[in-house]
Amino acid sequence: MQLFVNQLTNVDFSYLDAQRGLVGETWLASVILDGILDEQGMVCDFGIVKQTLRYWLDEQLDHRLLVPAHSDRLEYHCHDGRITLTWHADQGDIELDCPADAVTLITTDCITATSTSAWCREQLKASFPVNVDQLTLTFEPERIDSAFYHYSHGLKKHNGNCQRIAHGHRSRIEIFCNGERSDELEQQWAQRWRDIYIGTSADLVANQEEGEGTGQHKDRYHFAYDAPQGHFELTLPQSQCYLINTDTTVELIAEHLASTIATGLPGQHILVRAYEGINKGAIAQRPQV
Repeated sequence: MQLFVNQLTNVDFSYLDAQRGLVGETWLASVILDGILDEQGMVCDFGIVKQTLRYWLDEQLDHRLLVPAHSDRLEYHCHDGRITLTWHADQGDIELDCPADAVTLITTDCITATSTSAWCREQLKASFPVNVDQLTLTFEPERIDSAFYHYSHGLKKHNGNCQRIAHGHRSRIEIFCNGERSDELEQQWAQRWRDIYIGTSADLVANQEEGEGTGQHKDRYHFAYDAPQGHFELTLPQSQCYLINTDTTVELIAEHLASTIATGLPGQHILVRAYEGINKGAIAQRPQV
């Protein structure tokens, strides 16, 4: 007998990729349980399935950086509850120093939906009743027929897990000009923010060894901040970054987009619906109404 829950939850995270570098992603999670019926006539109570899996995925994947621990691109060291790592991507090295809870090491050489689900199944084996013989966990992205982009960021003022400096989302974007939706503008920004790190200018720090300008050296940006969960540092190629002068909440991202687009189109009314993952986001417009 099989029990299934389609699109049980979704997870927002970032991961390290050999070609793309730091990638923000959002996956929908679905599950199938194989087993014999218990004394209640159930494979497993739906409440147990939902509670167990949602909690585990929230704790182990959501708002974390997923790292392929078996890749030859990776160097890392864990110490005193922290992790430092270097990822040798095709576009340049990525370096991270942060609390260990902000990172999940996946025993694979490449982060994919398949490799991640296989790792999750191994970790979850003991979490369900003995009558459950097999757990099938699948991940898939939201179907988006219009423009979208992958972005990573960190929110140092957030009291929850959004403060982690390298987590992200796969997000659609909707832009209206004078009430008409603009596919051209949406595609322009989707391309501009393809696999991007949206960073706050104030979080750039000076590189003392190079003696250069704030946060800029050898074509890389170095971000650092202190948050409730601890100290975070991230260095990555400038080509993979987009700087704004505010924090990077979805509200402020929407404000930035609306303001920037309106500046280039004087006299036009611009409305932006910026998404943060699936079915949530912020709306901003210029001029403001």
